[in-house]
Amino acid sequence: MEQTITFFIYLHAFLGGIGLITGIGSTIAKKGSPLHKKLGKLFSIGMIGSSTISIPIAMMPNHENLFLLLIGLFTIYLVLVGNRALQFKTRSNADIVDKAISGSMLLFSAIMLGIGMYRLLNTDTSGLLYVFFGGFGLLLTLKDFQFYKNPQKTKNGWLLSHIGKMIGALIASITAFIIAGLSIGNLMAWTLPTVLGTIYIIYWKRKVNPKTVAAKKI
Repeated sequence: MEQTITFFIYLHAFLGGIGLITGIGSTIAKKGSPLHKKLGKLFSIGMIGSSTISIPIAMMPNHENLFLLLIGLFTIYLVLVGNRALQFKTRSNADIVDKAISGSMLLFSAIMLGIGMYRLLNTDTSGLLYVFFGGFGLLLTLKDFQFYKNPQKTKNGWLLSHIGKMIGALIASITAFIIAGLSIGNLMAWTLPTVLGTIYIIYWKRKVNPKTVAAKKI
């Protein structure tokens, strides 16, 4: 049994490595180019495959890790919604699948937030990670439903959603590499990639839709 688990751990790491490399490549490549699209597909396959494998592993005896299980679900959500956002270039309404994906993540985020607050109240500092990622997930999913009400309300809204979610998934890949690959597991290692990635997302938001950003400031 343990040998089987070890095999899937290596497969998880291999697919995660593919996701990390192609994700960085996709970010560097010109947006919308054939190379960007090909790398993006490989990134999606790698991240969904790696995260899907991590979920049962995180429930196995001697490998139980509730936080990594929830992060795996979070990553799958980011990749799925990030890819489906492209459809809103021509589609004007969200369907039941869109709402089911975001609704499920909304529930998981609320669970993470609740666990984090409970742990913090019991002086368990690991609760900070649950609160951080649970709150972040809650914010993203609430924005999803705001977007679903009127996908065409904001110019290039579909593109902003795609960039935000896919960069979010890349952040998850980079964080996993730092934690598992480099064996750095402090609070900064968990949160710094998210902070830097958020700054990058804001940069692209300003670049893609500068008029909307400027209007919000007025």
